[in-house]
Amino acid sequence: MEIGGLGISVWALACIALAAGVGAALQSSVGFGMNLLLVPVLALVHPEALPATAVLLGVPISLTMVRHEHHAIDRRGLVWILAGRVPGTVFGVWIVATASLAALKGVIGVSVLIAVAASLVAPPLRLTPGRLFAGGAASGTTGTAAGIGGPPLALLYQHHPGPTMRATLAASFAFGTILSTAMLALAGEVGWADCGLAACLVPLVVGGSVAGRRAHQALEHRWLRPAVLGFAAVSAVVVLVEAAT
Repeated sequence: MEIGGLGISVWALACIALAAGVGAALQSSVGFGMNLLLVPVLALVHPEALPATAVLLGVPISLTMVRHEHHAIDRRGLVWILAGRVPGTVFGVWIVATASLAALKGVIGVSVLIAVAASLVAPPLRLTPGRLFAGGAASGTTGTAAGIGGPPLALLYQHHPGPTMRATLAASFAFGTILSTAMLALAGEVGWADCGLAACLVPLVVGGSVAGRRAHQALEHRWLRPAVLGFAAVSAVVVLVEAAT
């Protein structure tokens, strides 16, 4: 049974809602991760909503997180990240506008697998202007084309204090997702169904964000990160297989 106006089944909406709520709680706790869970699920059960719905949902969770921890933002680093985000976003829009659905699924699957691998093996990195600009460009590209902009920046800040990582990433997402949404809309890649689905999920995203903020210690147990990365990797492989077939 499909929900009128959204063109999505109740079962698919339930899966997406669960991924959005759990992912929002994770992102509020560790700084990123909502779309690492949400995007593969969208690609499997409702790929027509990609990447617009995932990008749209980045706005409310980013603004919620910035409001809570704005005092911890690395403002110097943020300037370089945002400078890189602009050309990265342009490239991401080009990918969305020219790629087929199967190719876009391939981009999503590969992006998730690279993010998982890099999260497991990346060493601490010194925050130079060049690395911050490159991280912003990579985040803009993957965040716009696949809805997954967190991992490139998380790699740069993963060994910094939690508040600094969460606040800086959230501030970059707040600017970046608004920019990505505007440019995708100009390219004709944002539809009313995308906006309607995102609107239905906003309460879950905000609620998950609040829950995650109140449960930092429980969500930072050592088993959580491997479990999330494992789920993301398996989902990405399934998306790639589906895209290939």
